[in-house]
Amino acid sequence: MKTDKILIIGANGQIGSVLTETLREHYGTDSVIASDIREKEEPTGPFELINVLDKDRLNEVVDQYGITQIYHLAAILSAKGELNPLGTWDINMNGLFNILELAREKSIDKVFYPSSIAVFGPTTPPNQTPQDTVLTPTTVYGMSKVAGEYWTNYYYLKYGVDVRSVRYPGIIGYQSMPGGGTTDYAVDIFHEALDNSAYTSFLDKDTALPMIYMEDAIRATIELMHADEARVKVRTSYNLAAMSFTPEQIAQEIQKHIPDFKMSYAPDYRQAIADSWPNSIDDQVARQDWGWKEQFGLGEMVQDMLKNLSKKLVV
Repeated sequence: MKTDKILIIGANGQIGSVLTETLREHYGTDSVIASDIREKEEPTGPFELINVLDKDRLNEVVDQYGITQIYHLAAILSAKGELNPLGTWDINMNGLFNILELAREKSIDKVFYPSSIAVFGPTTPPNQTPQDTVLTPTTVYGMSKVAGEYWTNYYYLKYGVDVRSVRYPGIIGYQSMPGGGTTDYAVDIFHEALDNSAYTSFLDKDTALPMIYMEDAIRATIELMHADEARVKVRTSYNLAAMSFTPEQIAQEIQKHIPDFKMSYAPDYRQAIADSWPNSIDDQVARQDWGWKEQFGLGEMVQDMLKNLSKKLVV
């Protein structure tokens, strides 16, 4: 029986750091190889320096460990991407091509490719955005994710590469800091609430966006990768959702636990990005195909975030 060997590209990021540890619990520490463009301060298992644009280095690591699955998380996110559009396109697209070609050439069993609600745009239906709809992104990050979805579908249809993907909403977690996304306020707010009892949001108080708690995001990712191939019917990317809320709503929920918490608003360039995204997502196709279901709503998420961040601050 073949033993799975998993390579995570971009393992130091917000999702990658949590996904690495969770997969090691499933498969064993030595079966999950973390990698990133920078050294990890205190690696808890195998770690390799990899620039996703360096195909020779990718080949070397895949051969060295006998990799059977790749989770490709390396990307420049929405807000940071707008500061360097051409560089973002280069990393997001050419990095993906390297992974897809590697999977084709080496017959990698499965590849995970994260897409995003950034694929949607101002002409997309904003409420309960359906699985199949118009994609008109206004950011280079969103453009790269749309193109990526079509290329992963192409590699599946043309070459049989088993690529699986979800469109992540904003991800909220206590384990690591976010990496330059438009939904980052929903993580920053907890740190500032505990440190200073105040936060200034870079989004307007009424800006509703789809969100998901880190535990649910990681679980959805692994459940999709574990699903029988016949159940994975969408080969672009699955809509994924758990909750939607505004900055004002999350502030009110935090005030239930920290009564003196104060919220203020100073919208910046990220407001225009958020305004182009949906208010809520319809993810019924994921629920039907492979049984997705969230475990955390807004109230449960806020309570768990404050509890775990409080422990980290004490330490």
